[in-house]
Amino acid sequence: MTENPEQTRPEALAADPMWMDSEGRYVPLSRISEADQMKDELVRRLTGGAKSMRSALAAFKESSLSEVMAAKDLIFEKYGARVGGPQGNVTFRSFDGSLEVEVAVSKRISFGPELQAAKALIDECIEDWAEGGNANIRALVEHAFQVNKQGRIDTGRVLGLRKLEMKTAEGKPDPKWDKAMTAISDAIRVDGSATYIRFYEREERTGRMEQIVLNIASL
Repeated sequence: MTENPEQTRPEALAADPMWMDSEGRYVPLSRISEADQMKDELVRRLTGGAKSMRSALAAFKESSLSEVMAAKDLIFEKYGARVGGPQGNVTFRSFDGSLEVEVAVSKRISFGPELQAAKALIDECIEDWAEGGNANIRALVEHAFQVNKQGRIDTGRVLGLRKLEMKTAEGKPDPKWDKAMTAISDAIRVDGSATYIRFYEREERTGRMEQIVLNIASL
C-alpha cells in the first residue's frame, strides 16, 4: 500500500499510526476502515502516475519545441534570413505528407476599462435603431459580452463585433457604433503570448489531417 504521508510522523513509529483526515484531524489507523484505506492507496497510486505522465509530457513538449525551433533556425540560416525570436506559426510535414508537427504562437489578450464604454455606446445604438432596440442585435451583443466559467469575457466574440457594419435609418455608417468599435480596439491589452505544439496524422479513411490527442479526457 502507498503510505499516507502522515505515517512518517513520530506517531507512525507507534503500533497504531495516525492518518490526517480531510479536516486536518489525526485518526488512528485502527479506526480507519479497510475500504477507506484501499481508496486512499488507489487514489495516491493513480494520481502519482498522473503526475509522472504530466512531467513526461512537459519534458516532451519542451524537447519537441527545441527541436522544431532548431530546424527553423537552420532553414533561416540557409537563406540568410534573420530569425528574430519564436514569432509566428510554423508547420513541418513528413515527406509523404501523412504527418505534421505544428507550432503556433498566440497572444493572450484582455480588455481595459474602455470595454465598458464600448458596451454603453452599443446599448445606446440598439435603443436608437428601433423602439425597444433590435432584438437580434441585442442578443448578439449580450452573447459577446457574456463571461465564461473563469469570469472572463470571450475575446474572440467581442473582437468579432468589429466586423459588423451598422448603419443609421438613413443608410449611413452609424458614428456611435463606429465609436464603440474604436473603444473596443483601444481596450485591447496584450498580456503576453503562449506557444502551442500540435501533432497531426492523416486519417486513411477520410484523408483529413486529425490531431493526435494528448488530452487524457479526450481519449
